[in-house]
Amino acid sequence: MRTYLLLFLLTASFGLQAQENYEIQVYASPTVQKGSTMVELHSNYTFDGARTAENKVLPTNHVLHETIEITHGWTTWFETGFYFFNTIGNDHRTSYVGSHIRPRVMVPSSWKWPVGVSLSMEAGYQKREYSEDDWSLEIRPIVDKQWDKLYLSFNPTFDKSFHGANKDQGYVFSPNFKASYNVTKVVAGGFEYYGSLGPLNHFQPYQEQQEQLFAAVDLDWSPEWELNFGFGWGLTQSTDNAIIKLILGYRFHK
Repeated sequence: MRTYLLLFLLTASFGLQAQENYEIQVYASPTVQKGSTMVELHSNYTFDGARTAENKVLPTNHVLHETIEITHGWTTWFETGFYFFNTIGNDHRTSYVGSHIRPRVMVPSSWKWPVGVSLSMEAGYQKREYSEDDWSLEIRPIVDKQWDKLYLSFNPTFDKSFHGANKDQGYVFSPNFKASYNVTKVVAGGFEYYGSLGPLNHFQPYQEQQEQLFAAVDLDWSPEWELNFGFGWGLTQSTDNAIIKLILGYRFHK
């Protein structure tokens, strides 16, 4: 089994546009426990975003995004997640936006690797009024490590559009990074970075890149519950600014 899983990880690493702030999260490497189901609500509000339509996409200023994520663990190293994207705003911007499916595999802990490693592949559809690309794929390797109270996670993500404004662009490099520190047994604080730098063969000029930095807090008061809260700033002219986000999740065990 070890050989086949390693081959799967390697081959899948070679094959989405970002989710336009519907799910703002740096992934950790562990998958959901076998037989358990994780239900999460991703909420975020843009205080300072695009005020006019761009490339036929509706403005993001003063829009609330609500995403429902349901993830089930099938084995000790494989899970599948389902996303339902929704947006709430004035000027006819309230709508169901689309859905994605996300299978993910992880390197089993029995392999005793020095870091946690998993691979997520997410694909699906979003309405053209809310995304430059309606059909897309995301390849997300995940590497993380806990050193005592310090936690680091790196998601070097690759996005590919199959239909829409960027379908001829190739793979886009969208690195995500998280660093947090356990202040107490319950509270961890830190920073999260989200970027979209452009196609692999030609990064965009800096001000045309998408780059955000969030100050974030994680609360871990129960094995069943999780909560992540943050406030983010856009670092370039092309990025939505002043975004508040909240992720609330609950684990249902068999």
